[in-house]
Amino acid sequence: MTADGPRPTATGPLAGVRVVEMGQLIAGPFCGQILGDLGAEVIKLEQPGTGDPMREWGQSRPRGESLWWAVVGRNKKSVTVNLRTPDGQDVARRLIASSDVVVENFRPGTLERWGMDYETLSSANPGLVLARVSGFGQTGPYSSRAGYGSIGEAMGGLRYVVGDPSTPPSRVGISIGDTLAALFAAIGTLGAVYERTRSGRGQVVDSAIYEAVLGVMESIVPEWVVANYQRERSGATLPGIAPSNVYPTRDGAWILVAANQDTVFARLADAMGQPELATDDRFRTHTARGERQQELDAMVADFTVRYDAHALESLLQDHAVPVGKIYRPADMLSDKQFAARDSIVETEHPVLGTVPMQNAFPRLSRTDSSVRWPGPALGEHTREVLTEVAGYDADDLARFAADGVI
Repeated sequence: MTADGPRPTATGPLAGVRVVEMGQLIAGPFCGQILGDLGAEVIKLEQPGTGDPMREWGQSRPRGESLWWAVVGRNKKSVTVNLRTPDGQDVARRLIASSDVVVENFRPGTLERWGMDYETLSSANPGLVLARVSGFGQTGPYSSRAGYGSIGEAMGGLRYVVGDPSTPPSRVGISIGDTLAALFAAIGTLGAVYERTRSGRGQVVDSAIYEAVLGVMESIVPEWVVANYQRERSGATLPGIAPSNVYPTRDGAWILVAANQDTVFARLADAMGQPELATDDRFRTHTARGERQQELDAMVADFTVRYDAHALESLLQDHAVPVGKIYRPADMLSDKQFAARDSIVETEHPVLGTVPMQNAFPRLSRTDSSVRWPGPALGEHTREVLTEVAGYDADDLARFAADGVI
């Protein structure tokens, strides 16, 4: 039940798909969040008494509740089961036997120790898709290592190129390695579910954090091998891409201008009152502007600092130059584009009341994704799921509770 009544029925493209989510923290649960946003029934298995540590994470916990959990746990059903016990493993196997997908992010080998290797699970459910998210993947000499997102970000090449060149390698201010691995896991899961319509068979989706990071690192590998070029930290810019930077304004704000394409730069030059820059050999081509990046950035900054942020934004928009403020949550909540597309939605939480959060993305025109409820209370759906899905009766549940299984 939500604060206002029964939970909404999913209508997204994955409505009717059942997912069992095992694991904790970010990489596996974010994959489950994506699938749940798309309409899947996500049954999250959590340790009795404690649950997913994400229930405790976040910079603030008003009324003892994690706002991060409200997001990453949304659209899921919480079932408490101790997977370290034989009965708990039997409960999981029974749920998996009637499910389409399992998502897990334990250290490789954990499922195997619990008698839930893919061969065993698929023998009872040949169409099962098992999405496995880990630091280094299920194979290779590093597979058994503990692997957090930060390590995958470093190994995949991201940490080295983030930050100012005068400082040690920096981190992005979110858990980007985990979420990238989750996104790749979700994409692989969707591919496997679609392929199953042809073969009738499931398969394993193996998403490694370091490979997910590597997958978005553009052309850094061939640049090194073929051109002997090593990308370095460059602060707010990309070397050779100019003008594209964060520039100051008269009222002390910062605004991002991206005018590195030839035609766009011509429009920027016109807005600056210096249209001749577009035909000046020093700045006429992409390569020339890149070679004089610092000089050009200084010229653009001399222009932007003469305007307040709002006036500058209006001027550049009038000239069709890509421009944008550096948004914080307050800016998002007051922006008409966010409002028009419902980019932020409100959901009712039984303790916190109305909680705004990012909507489900991407948007689908006919069977749209949705946020139906926030992260549930620990074990909120244990009785419902174990009776209606797994087929246990009241005596079974009483025994499980007495034995610490649920």
